[in-house]
Amino acid sequence: MFRDLRWRLLLSYLVVMAAILGLFGTGVYVFFSRSLYRELDKKLQTLAESAIPSLSEVQNKGEQYFEDVNRVSWQDIFNRDRQSVEWFDTEGQLIASKGTLKIALPPRPGFWTIKRLQQNSQIRTFTIPISGNGLNSNSPSIDGFIRVSQSTEEIERIQSQLLWGLGMGAVTTLGLVGVAGFWLTQKAIEPVEQSFGRLKQFTADASHELRGPLTAIKASVDVMRNHPERVHPKDAKKLAAIASATSQMISLTEDLLFLARTDTPGLTVGGEKMTIALDEVLEDLVELFEPFAQEKEVALKYRELAAISIYGDPAQLSRLFSNLIRNAIQYTSSGGKVIVRLMKNNRYAIVSVEDTGIGIAPEELPFVFDRFWRADKARARREGGTGLGLAIAQAIAMRHGGKISVTSRLKMGSCFSVYLPLTTVVTPSLPAKLQREESLQEVRAE
Repeated sequence: MFRDLRWRLLLSYLVVMAAILGLFGTGVYVFFSRSLYRELDKKLQTLAESAIPSLSEVQNKGEQYFEDVNRVSWQDIFNRDRQSVEWFDTEGQLIASKGTLKIALPPRPGFWTIKRLQQNSQIRTFTIPISGNGLNSNSPSIDGFIRVSQSTEEIERIQSQLLWGLGMGAVTTLGLVGVAGFWLTQKAIEPVEQSFGRLKQFTADASHELRGPLTAIKASVDVMRNHPERVHPKDAKKLAAIASATSQMISLTEDLLFLARTDTPGLTVGGEKMTIALDEVLEDLVELFEPFAQEKEVALKYRELAAISIYGDPAQLSRLFSNLIRNAIQYTSSGGKVIVRLMKNNRYAIVSVEDTGIGIAPEELPFVFDRFWRADKARARREGGTGLGLAIAQAIAMRHGGKISVTSRLKMGSCFSVYLPLTTVVTPSLPAKLQREESLQEVRAE
Protein backbone atom coordinates (compact mmCIF):
# COMPACT_ATOMS: atom_id res chain seq x y z
CA MET A 1 0.00 0.00 0.00
CA PHE A 2 2.72 2.47 0.99
CA ARG A 3 4.87 1.46 -1.97
CA ASP A 4 2.08 2.51 -4.32
CA LEU A 5 1.62 5.69 -2.29
CA ARG A 6 5.32 6.51 -2.67
CA TRP A 7 5.19 6.10 -6.43
CA ARG A 8 2.00 8.16 -6.69
CA LEU A 9 3.56 10.96 -4.65
CA LEU A 10 6.74 10.83 -6.72
CA LEU A 11 4.76 10.85 -9.96
CA SER A 12 2.67 13.79 -8.75
CA TYR A 13 5.85 15.63 -7.75
CA LEU A 14 7.43 15.00 -11.15
CA VAL A 15 4.27 16.09 -13.00
CA VAL A 16 4.16 19.34 -11.03
CA MET A 17 7.85 20.00 -11.60
CA ALA A 18 7.51 19.17 -15.30
CA ALA A 19 4.63 21.63 -15.58
CA ILE A 20 6.66 24.33 -13.81
CA LEU A 21 9.72 23.68 -15.99
CA GLY A 22 7.51 23.65 -19.08
CA LEU A 23 5.98 27.02 -18.21
CA PHE A 24 9.40 28.45 -17.34
CA GLY A 25 10.97 27.14 -20.56
CA THR A 26 8.08 28.43 -22.65
CA GLY A 27 8.39 31.86 -21.03
CA VAL A 28 12.15 31.99 -21.63
CA TYR A 29 11.74 30.84 -25.24
CA VAL A 30 9.01 33.37 -26.02
CA PHE A 31 10.89 36.20 -24.29
CA PHE A 32 14.17 35.61 -26.16
CA SER A 33 12.36 35.02 -29.46
CA ARG A 34 10.54 38.33 -29.16
CA SER A 35 13.76 40.05 -28.17
CA LEU A 36 15.51 38.69 -31.26
CA TYR A 37 12.70 39.79 -33.56
CA ARG A 38 12.56 43.24 -31.94
CA GLU A 39 16.29 43.61 -32.51
CA LEU A 40 15.85 42.53 -36.13
CA ASP A 41 13.02 45.04 -36.64
CA LYS A 42 15.23 47.83 -35.29
CA LYS A 43 17.98 46.91 -37.75
CA LEU A 44 15.55 46.86 -40.66
CA GLN A 45 14.02 50.20 -39.69
CA THR A 46 17.46 51.81 -39.34
CA LEU A 47 18.55 50.47 -42.73
CA ALA A 48 15.34 51.67 -44.40
CA GLU A 49 15.64 55.16 -42.94
CA SER A 50 19.30 55.33 -44.04
CA ALA A 51 18.27 54.51 -47.63
CA ILE A 52 15.60 57.25 -47.86
CA PRO A 53 17.89 59.93 -49.43
CA SER A 54 18.84 57.56 -52.25
CA LEU A 55 15.27 57.20 -53.59
CA SER A 56 15.43 60.18 -55.94
CA GLU A 57 18.84 59.14 -57.30
CA VAL A 58 17.63 55.59 -57.89
CA GLN A 59 14.51 56.90 -59.64
CA ASN A 60 16.70 58.97 -61.97
CA LYS A 61 19.58 56.55 -62.63
CA GLY A 62 18.17 53.11 -61.74
CA GLU A 63 20.77 50.38 -61.32
CA GLN A 64 23.38 52.81 -62.72
CA TYR A 65 23.28 54.61 -59.36
CA PHE A 66 25.20 51.77 -57.65
CA GLU A 67 27.93 51.86 -60.31
CA ASP A 68 28.43 55.62 -60.12
CA VAL A 69 28.48 55.79 -56.33
CA ASN A 70 31.27 53.90 -54.57
CA ARG A 71 29.96 54.47 -51.09
CA VAL A 72 26.40 55.13 -49.85
CA SER A 73 25.19 56.19 -46.42
CA TRP A 74 23.68 52.78 -45.60
CA GLN A 75 26.54 50.63 -46.89
CA ASP A 76 28.16 50.16 -43.46
CA ILE A 77 25.02 48.58 -41.95
CA PHE A 78 24.04 46.56 -45.00
CA ASN A 79 24.78 42.80 -45.30
CA ARG A 80 24.17 41.75 -48.88
CA ASP A 81 24.29 38.00 -48.04
CA ARG A 82 21.34 38.17 -45.63
CA GLN A 83 19.65 41.47 -46.44
CA SER A 84 18.23 43.30 -49.42
CA VAL A 85 17.08 46.87 -50.16
CA GLU A 86 14.44 47.51 -52.84
CA TRP A 87 13.23 50.80 -54.32
CA PHE A 88 9.72 51.11 -55.81
CA ASP A 89 7.96 53.87 -57.71
CA THR A 90 4.59 55.32 -56.82
CA GLU A 91 2.82 52.41 -58.59
CA GLY A 92 4.72 49.83 -56.59
CA GLN A 93 6.90 48.80 -59.55
CA LEU A 94 10.45 47.72 -58.70
CA ILE A 95 13.07 50.24 -59.80
CA ALA A 96 16.25 48.80 -58.33
CA SER A 97 17.40 46.37 -55.67
CA LYS A 98 20.54 45.56 -53.75
CA GLY A 99 21.19 42.20 -52.11
CA THR A 100 20.56 38.51 -52.74
CA LEU A 101 16.99 38.24 -51.39
CA LYS A 102 14.29 38.43 -54.03
CA ILE A 103 10.64 38.90 -53.11
CA ALA A 104 8.01 38.74 -55.88
CA LEU A 105 5.41 40.71 -53.94
CA PRO A 106 4.27 44.34 -54.12
CA PRO A 107 5.35 46.61 -51.28
CA ARG A 108 3.10 46.90 -48.23
CA PRO A 109 3.91 49.47 -45.54
CA GLY A 110 4.92 48.09 -42.16
CA PHE A 111 6.56 44.94 -40.85
CA TRP A 112 5.71 41.63 -42.48
CA THR A 113 6.92 38.03 -42.30
CA ILE A 114 7.00 36.07 -45.56
CA LYS A 115 7.22 32.27 -45.68
CA ARG A 116 9.64 30.78 -48.21
CA LEU A 117 8.38 27.31 -49.06
CA GLN A 118 11.38 26.10 -51.05
CA GLN A 119 14.00 27.03 -48.45
CA ASN A 120 11.63 26.25 -45.55
CA SER A 121 12.54 29.56 -43.90
CA GLN A 122 11.11 33.04 -43.44
CA ILE A 123 11.94 36.58 -44.50
CA ARG A 124 11.22 39.60 -42.34
CA THR A 125 10.46 42.79 -44.32
CA PHE A 126 9.90 46.45 -43.49
CA THR A 127 8.42 48.88 -46.05
CA ILE A 128 8.10 52.66 -45.70
CA PRO A 129 6.37 55.09 -48.07
CA ILE A 130 8.41 58.15 -49.12
CA SER A 131 6.90 61.61 -49.74
CA GLY A 132 8.96 64.51 -51.02
CA ASN A 133 12.50 64.29 -49.71
CA GLY A 134 11.72 62.26 -46.63
CA LEU A 135 9.42 59.96 -44.74
CA ASN A 136 5.80 61.08 -44.62
CA SER A 137 3.31 58.25 -44.41
CA ASN A 138 0.40 60.67 -43.82
CA SER A 139 0.96 62.69 -46.99
CA PRO A 140 -1.53 62.02 -49.80
CA SER A 141 1.32 62.33 -52.34
CA ILE A 142 3.70 59.33 -52.32
CA ASP A 143 6.95 59.48 -54.31
CA GLY A 144 7.82 55.82 -53.84
CA PHE A 145 8.57 53.00 -51.41
CA ILE A 146 11.65 51.49 -49.85
CA ARG A 147 11.54 47.90 -48.66
CA VAL A 148 14.30 46.25 -46.66
CA SER A 149 14.34 42.51 -46.00
CA GLN A 150 16.40 40.02 -44.04
CA SER A 151 16.28 36.23 -43.72
CA THR A 152 15.36 34.85 -40.29
CA GLU A 153 17.60 31.79 -40.65
CA GLU A 154 20.01 33.05 -37.99
CA ILE A 155 17.17 33.71 -35.56
CA GLU A 156 15.68 30.30 -36.26
CA ARG A 157 19.09 28.71 -35.64
CA ILE A 158 19.38 30.53 -32.31
CA GLN A 159 15.81 29.48 -31.44
CA SER A 160 16.62 25.87 -32.26
CA GLN A 161 19.75 25.96 -30.07
CA LEU A 162 17.77 27.62 -27.27
CA LEU A 163 14.99 25.02 -27.54
CA TRP A 164 17.49 22.17 -27.51
CA GLY A 165 19.28 23.65 -24.50
CA LEU A 166 16.04 24.15 -22.60
CA GLY A 167 14.92 20.60 -23.40
CA MET A 168 18.18 19.04 -22.24
CA GLY A 169 18.16 21.22 -19.15
CA ALA A 170 14.58 20.21 -18.36
CA VAL A 171 15.36 16.49 -18.77
CA THR A 172 18.46 16.78 -16.58
CA THR A 173 16.56 18.77 -13.99
CA LEU A 174 13.70 16.27 -13.96
CA GLY A 175 16.19 13.44 -13.47
CA LEU A 176 17.74 15.20 -10.49
CA VAL A 177 14.29 16.11 -9.18
CA GLY A 178 13.24 12.45 -9.53
CA VAL A 179 16.19 11.25 -7.45
CA ALA A 180 15.63 13.95 -4.85
CA GLY A 181 11.88 13.41 -4.92
CA PHE A 182 12.27 9.69 -4.31
CA TRP A 183 14.39 10.41 -1.24
CA LEU A 184 11.95 13.06 -0.02
CA THR A 185 8.91 10.81 -0.47
CA GLN A 186 10.72 8.08 1.47
CA LYS A 187 11.33 10.50 4.33
CA ALA A 188 7.79 11.90 4.14
CA ILE A 189 6.11 8.47 4.19
CA GLU A 190 8.22 6.98 6.97
CA PRO A 191 6.35 8.69 9.86
CA VAL A 192 2.97 7.82 8.28
CA GLU A 193 4.07 4.21 7.74
CA GLN A 194 5.31 3.93 11.30
CA SER A 195 2.08 5.42 12.68
CA PHE A 196 0.02 3.08 10.52
CA GLY A 197 2.10 0.12 11.66
CA ARG A 198 1.60 1.05 15.29
CA LEU A 199 -2.12 1.47 14.66
CA LYS A 200 -2.35 -1.96 13.02
CA GLN A 201 -0.38 -3.49 15.86
CA PHE A 202 -2.64 -1.81 18.40
CA THR A 203 -5.75 -3.02 16.56
CA ALA A 204 -4.43 -6.57 16.45
CA ASP A 205 -3.32 -6.53 20.08
CA ALA A 206 -6.54 -4.92 21.32
CA SER A 207 -8.68 -7.35 19.34
CA HIS A 208 -6.67 -10.30 20.62
CA GLU A 209 -6.82 -9.14 24.23
CA LEU A 210 -10.54 -8.38 24.04
CA ARG A 211 -11.45 -11.84 22.87
CA GLY A 212 -10.70 -13.42 26.25
CA PRO A 213 -12.83 -11.12 28.45
CA LEU A 214 -15.68 -11.06 25.93
CA THR A 215 -15.70 -14.83 25.68
CA ALA A 216 -15.81 -15.05 29.50
CA ILE A 217 -18.71 -12.56 29.64
CA LYS A 218 -20.63 -14.46 26.98
CA ALA A 219 -20.05 -17.79 28.73
CA SER A 220 -21.25 -16.36 32.05
CA VAL A 221 -24.36 -14.87 30.45
CA ASP A 222 -25.11 -18.15 28.65
CA VAL A 223 -24.83 -20.03 31.95
CA MET A 224 -27.22 -17.61 33.62
CA ARG A 225 -29.70 -17.84 30.73
CA ASN A 226 -29.55 -21.63 30.82
CA HIS A 227 -30.91 -21.48 34.37
CA PRO A 228 -33.87 -19.10 34.10
CA GLU A 229 -35.18 -20.19 37.51
CA ARG A 230 -32.24 -18.35 39.10
CA VAL A 231 -32.85 -15.13 37.19
CA HIS A 232 -35.46 -12.57 38.09
CA PRO A 233 -37.95 -12.11 35.22
CA LYS A 234 -37.14 -8.41 35.08
CA ASP A 235 -33.47 -9.22 34.45
CA ALA A 236 -34.11 -11.62 31.57
CA LYS A 237 -34.29 -8.84 28.97
CA LYS A 238 -31.14 -7.27 30.37
CA LEU A 239 -29.27 -10.54 30.05
CA ALA A 240 -30.52 -10.93 26.49
CA ALA A 241 -29.26 -7.42 25.66
CA ILE A 242 -25.90 -8.19 27.28
CA ALA A 243 -25.62 -11.44 25.31
CA SER A 244 -26.46 -9.67 22.04
CA ALA A 245 -23.98 -6.85 22.66
CA THR A 246 -21.29 -9.33 23.67
CA SER A 247 -21.82 -11.37 20.51
CA GLN A 248 -21.59 -8.23 18.40
CA MET A 249 -18.37 -7.14 20.14
CA ILE A 250 -16.85 -10.61 19.68
CA SER A 251 -17.72 -10.48 15.98
CA LEU A 252 -16.21 -7.00 15.71
CA THR A 253 -12.97 -7.99 17.43
CA GLU A 254 -12.66 -11.08 15.22
CA ASP A 255 -13.16 -8.95 12.11
CA LEU A 256 -10.65 -6.33 13.24
CA LEU A 257 -8.09 -9.01 14.08
CA PHE A 258 -8.59 -10.64 10.69
CA LEU A 259 -8.14 -7.34 8.82
CA ALA A 260 -5.09 -6.42 10.90
CA ARG A 261 -3.49 -9.73 9.98
CA THR A 262 -4.34 -9.42 6.29
CA ASP A 263 -2.71 -5.96 6.26
CA THR A 264 0.57 -7.49 7.44
CA PRO A 265 2.69 -8.61 4.43
CA GLY A 266 3.95 -12.16 4.57
CA LEU A 267 1.62 -13.20 7.39
CA THR A 268 -0.45 -16.28 6.63
CA VAL A 269 -4.10 -15.83 7.50
CA GLY A 270 -6.49 -18.74 7.81
CA GLY A 271 -5.89 -22.42 7.24
CA GLU A 272 -4.17 -24.42 4.54
CA LYS A 273 -5.19 -23.85 0.95
CA MET A 274 -6.45 -26.74 -1.10
CA THR A 275 -8.47 -27.53 -4.20
CA ILE A 276 -12.14 -27.13 -3.32
CA ALA A 277 -15.38 -27.48 -5.26
CA LEU A 278 -16.73 -23.94 -5.32
CA ASP A 279 -20.21 -25.06 -6.32
CA GLU A 280 -20.47 -27.24 -3.22
CA VAL A 281 -19.37 -24.35 -0.97
CA LEU A 282 -22.03 -22.08 -2.44
CA GLU A 283 -24.71 -24.74 -2.25
CA ASP A 284 -23.97 -25.31 1.44
CA LEU A 285 -24.08 -21.57 2.14
CA VAL A 286 -27.41 -21.15 0.36
CA GLU A 287 -28.86 -23.98 2.47
CA LEU A 288 -27.39 -22.37 5.59
CA PHE A 289 -28.97 -18.97 4.91
CA GLU A 290 -32.30 -20.35 3.69
CA PRO A 291 -33.96 -20.06 7.16
CA PHE A 292 -32.73 -16.47 7.51
CA ALA A 293 -34.16 -15.61 4.09
CA GLN A 294 -37.48 -17.29 4.89
CA GLU A 295 -37.69 -15.36 8.14
CA LYS A 296 -37.36 -12.11 6.19
CA GLU A 297 -39.71 -13.40 3.43
CA VAL A 298 -36.95 -13.12 0.84
CA ALA A 299 -36.58 -15.67 -1.97
CA LEU A 300 -33.02 -17.05 -1.97
CA LYS A 301 -32.11 -18.89 -5.20
CA TYR A 302 -28.95 -20.58 -6.41
CA ARG A 303 -28.08 -20.68 -10.14
CA GLU A 304 -25.25 -23.12 -10.80
CA LEU A 305 -24.16 -22.52 -14.39
CA ALA A 306 -20.86 -24.39 -14.02
CA ALA A 307 -19.31 -26.85 -11.57
CA ILE A 308 -15.93 -25.35 -10.78
CA SER A 309 -12.97 -26.13 -8.55
CA ILE A 310 -10.50 -23.51 -7.37
CA TYR A 311 -7.43 -23.45 -5.14
CA GLY A 312 -8.06 -21.64 -1.87
CA ASP A 313 -8.91 -21.65 1.82
CA PRO A 314 -12.40 -23.14 2.32
CA ALA A 315 -13.00 -21.25 5.58
CA GLN A 316 -12.02 -17.88 4.12
CA LEU A 317 -14.02 -18.38 0.94
CA SER A 318 -17.04 -19.43 2.96
CA ARG A 319 -16.66 -16.26 4.98
CA LEU A 320 -16.40 -14.17 1.83
CA PHE A 321 -19.57 -15.47 0.24
CA SER A 322 -21.48 -15.65 3.51
CA ASN A 323 -20.81 -11.93 4.03
CA LEU A 324 -22.19 -11.16 0.58
CA ILE A 325 -25.25 -13.39 0.96
CA ARG A 326 -25.99 -12.10 4.45
CA ASN A 327 -25.77 -8.47 3.29
CA ALA A 328 -27.98 -9.17 0.28
CA ILE A 329 -30.69 -10.73 2.46
CA GLN A 330 -30.34 -8.07 5.14
CA TYR A 331 -30.83 -5.16 2.74
CA THR A 332 -33.67 -6.76 0.75
CA SER A 333 -37.23 -6.04 1.80
CA SER A 334 -39.95 -8.66 2.20
CA GLY A 335 -41.10 -10.02 -1.13
CA GLY A 336 -37.71 -9.44 -2.77
CA LYS A 337 -35.22 -12.01 -3.96
CA VAL A 338 -31.54 -12.82 -3.81
CA ILE A 339 -29.90 -14.84 -6.60
CA VAL A 340 -26.48 -16.48 -6.27
CA ARG A 341 -24.87 -17.46 -9.58
CA LEU A 342 -21.72 -19.43 -10.35
CA MET A 343 -20.23 -19.01 -13.84
CA LYS A 344 -16.95 -19.50 -15.66
CA ASN A 345 -15.36 -16.94 -17.93
CA ASN A 346 -11.94 -17.57 -19.50
CA ARG A 347 -9.54 -18.07 -16.58
CA TYR A 348 -11.87 -16.97 -13.81
CA ALA A 349 -14.70 -18.38 -11.79
CA ILE A 350 -17.36 -15.69 -11.31
CA VAL A 351 -19.69 -15.72 -8.34
CA SER A 352 -22.38 -13.06 -8.40
CA VAL A 353 -24.77 -12.23 -5.57
CA GLU A 354 -27.64 -10.14 -6.89
CA ASP A 355 -30.48 -8.71 -4.83
CA THR A 356 -33.52 -6.49 -5.29
CA GLY A 357 -32.83 -4.48 -2.16
CA ILE A 358 -32.37 -0.82 -1.32
CA GLY A 359 -29.42 -0.34 -3.69
CA ILE A 360 -26.49 2.02 -3.31
CA ALA A 361 -26.33 5.66 -4.39
CA PRO A 362 -23.84 6.33 -7.23
CA GLU A 363 -21.77 8.70 -5.09
CA GLU A 364 -21.39 5.96 -2.45
CA LEU A 365 -20.17 3.21 -4.81
CA PRO A 366 -16.44 4.10 -4.57
CA PHE A 367 -16.59 3.63 -0.78
CA VAL A 368 -18.52 0.36 -0.42
CA PHE A 369 -15.36 -1.63 0.41
CA ASP A 370 -14.09 0.88 2.95
CA ARG A 371 -14.04 -0.28 6.54
CA PHE A 372 -17.08 0.59 8.66
CA TRP A 373 -19.06 1.67 5.58
CA ARG A 374 -22.78 0.82 5.65
CA ALA A 375 -25.41 1.16 2.98
CA ASP A 376 -28.07 1.95 5.60
CA LYS A 377 -26.26 3.05 8.76
CA ALA A 378 -29.31 3.25 11.00
CA ARG A 379 -30.68 -0.19 10.08
CA ALA A 380 -27.21 -1.77 10.15
CA ARG A 381 -26.75 -0.68 13.74
CA ARG A 382 -30.12 -2.06 14.73
CA GLU A 383 -29.35 -5.42 13.09
CA GLY A 384 -25.85 -5.68 14.54
CA GLY A 385 -23.80 -4.82 11.45
CA THR A 386 -20.22 -3.59 11.93
CA GLY A 387 -19.50 -2.28 8.45
CA LEU A 388 -16.52 -4.64 8.01
CA GLY A 389 -18.15 -7.41 5.98
CA LEU A 390 -17.39 -6.01 2.54
CA ALA A 391 -13.87 -4.96 3.54
CA ILE A 392 -13.22 -8.54 4.70
CA ALA A 393 -14.73 -9.92 1.48
CA GLN A 394 -12.41 -7.75 -0.60
CA ALA A 395 -9.38 -8.73 1.50
CA ILE A 396 -10.15 -12.45 1.07
CA ALA A 397 -10.67 -12.07 -2.69
CA MET A 398 -7.35 -10.28 -3.05
CA ARG A 399 -5.64 -12.93 -0.90
CA HIS A 400 -6.81 -15.52 -3.44
CA GLY A 401 -5.54 -13.52 -6.42
CA GLY A 402 -9.01 -12.34 -7.37
CA LYS A 403 -11.09 -9.22 -7.17
CA ILE A 404 -14.59 -8.08 -6.31
CA SER A 405 -16.75 -5.46 -8.02
CA VAL A 406 -20.20 -4.01 -7.51
CA THR A 407 -22.94 -2.53 -9.66
CA SER A 408 -26.01 -0.98 -8.12
CA ARG A 409 -29.04 1.22 -8.70
CA LEU A 410 -30.71 3.05 -5.88
CA LYS A 411 -33.97 1.37 -4.77
CA MET A 412 -33.48 -1.23 -7.53
CA GLY A 413 -30.86 -3.56 -6.07
CA SER A 414 -27.18 -4.42 -6.15
CA CYS A 415 -24.97 -7.08 -7.68
CA PHE A 416 -21.60 -8.07 -6.20
CA SER A 417 -19.34 -10.10 -8.50
CA VAL A 418 -16.31 -12.04 -7.25
CA TYR A 419 -13.61 -13.12 -9.74
CA LEU A 420 -11.36 -15.98 -8.62
CA PRO A 421 -8.65 -17.68 -10.74
CA LEU A 422 -9.48 -21.19 -11.93
CA THR A 423 -7.55 -24.39 -11.31
CA THR A 424 -9.46 -27.34 -12.74
CA VAL A 425 -13.03 -27.88 -13.80
CA VAL A 426 -14.78 -30.74 -12.05
CA THR A 427 -16.66 -33.05 -14.40
CA PRO A 428 -20.25 -32.95 -13.17
CA SER A 429 -22.29 -36.03 -12.55
CA LEU A 430 -25.53 -36.66 -14.43
CA PRO A 431 -27.80 -35.37 -11.61
CA ALA A 432 -25.71 -32.20 -11.41
CA LYS A 433 -26.06 -31.76 -15.16
CA LEU A 434 -29.84 -32.17 -14.95
CA GLN A 435 -29.96 -29.68 -12.09
CA ARG A 436 -27.99 -27.11 -14.09
CA GLU A 437 -30.19 -27.63 -17.13
CA GLU A 438 -33.23 -26.91 -14.97
CA SER A 439 -31.50 -23.82 -13.62
CA LEU A 440 -30.76 -22.63 -17.14
CA GLN A 441 -34.39 -23.15 -18.13
CA GLU A 442 -35.51 -21.10 -15.13
CA VAL A 443 -33.09 -18.32 -16.08
CA ARG A 444 -34.41 -18.31 -19.60
CA ALA A 445 -37.98 -18.23 -18.33
CA GLU A 446 -37.16 -15.17 -16.21
